[in-house]
Amino acid sequence: MSFRTTGPFHPVILDDVLGARKMLSGVARLTPMEGSRHLSALVGSPVHLKCENLQRTGSFKLRGAYVRISGLRPEERAAGVVAASAGNHAQGVALASSLLGVHSTVFMPKGAPLPKVAATRDYGADVRLHGHVVDETLAAAQEYAHETGAVFIHPFDHPDIIAGQGTVGLEILEQCPEVRTIVVGVGGGGLAAGIAVAVKALRPDVRLIGVQAEGSAAYPPSLAAGRPVSIESPVTMADGIKVGRPGDVPYALVEELVDEVRTVSEDALSSALLLCLERAKLVVEPAGASPVAALLSDPQAYEGPVVAVLSGGNVDPLLMQRILRHGMAAAGRYLSLRLRLPDRPGALATLLGVLSVADANVLDVGHVRTDPRLGLTEVEVELHLETKGPEHCAEVGEALREAGYQVTG
Repeated sequence: MSFRTTGPFHPVILDDVLGARKMLSGVARLTPMEGSRHLSALVGSPVHLKCENLQRTGSFKLRGAYVRISGLRPEERAAGVVAASAGNHAQGVALASSLLGVHSTVFMPKGAPLPKVAATRDYGADVRLHGHVVDETLAAAQEYAHETGAVFIHPFDHPDIIAGQGTVGLEILEQCPEVRTIVVGVGGGGLAAGIAVAVKALRPDVRLIGVQAEGSAAYPPSLAAGRPVSIESPVTMADGIKVGRPGDVPYALVEELVDEVRTVSEDALSSALLLCLERAKLVVEPAGASPVAALLSDPQAYEGPVVAVLSGGNVDPLLMQRILRHGMAAAGRYLSLRLRLPDRPGALATLLGVLSVADANVLDVGHVRTDPRLGLTEVEVELHLETKGPEHCAEVGEALREAGYQVTG
């Protein structure tokens, strides 16, 4: 599904982005641009991946945070900075503050993944765990700023943040001067707005497409209303773009400069993450994989060459495990089924023999003997299988039917 954008206002201009690049010299890495043969074949033209997942702290967030904190007055630096984040922004603020000699306090939800909490501390921040959702954490950080005088560093709703993120756009034009379409994930809008400022000023012919998760898509209703509006209870595995309301500053730029905002499903996100890992050998978080999800969902919609911005790679290992299994299931490479067997010795071995001949890898087997729906001499078996794709799933099902088994679920 897609939504077009229109509107007139420029709170950030190209000179701001060029100035930000000077500030970031020697601080932010020039992240690589990797070609993707698989996506290129799918789209029908060259597709390149801008690997901000390989940026310092594992995401683009360092760029905006460093520019924002660099611009503080001496008395503001002396008071320190405070931020609220479940991950990428927290790490960006922590490292930027350490590099600039500024004390940082970062509020994170109590349920934040331990690796992200540990990394934020390692970058030098005073981490405080507060609240169970980001809104509670954000309120605590703002209250701390009010009480102590520390400067609150917003993750996306400030011109300096947007200018810093816009340096990604400058790099894209230099690394892929023939680019025709740039696809980027959108949460609050800071990255998309910054890239749009840089790219549209230098190459107005380049098409910019933003991507949001269907369950957390605040931009489509905002663009329809002509102003930022909130959505209730955003839900998505892509926590990096899980934002309930666009920022006022980035919204004005996205409305004016971004050509289109698309939405993608959770299945597409998990499939994209799996593709990045298997085909590109890149660890990417769900938000970072959202542009790839958009390409997978509608590959004929993009004029090439295409650059997809992989915005981050900070994913909790436990979440990664769940997402990969979800992605494999979405790709037809997992098969879960239930069937009934006679409750006698050798019945399970016979079933496993059928699956072995069908070349299906058994991941898990569960037995149910106490269900009242079962006959006195029956047992229900739940199987989780690894397969080679949808066609192989069909072959496994046919092999079971030919062997006389009745699949019940």
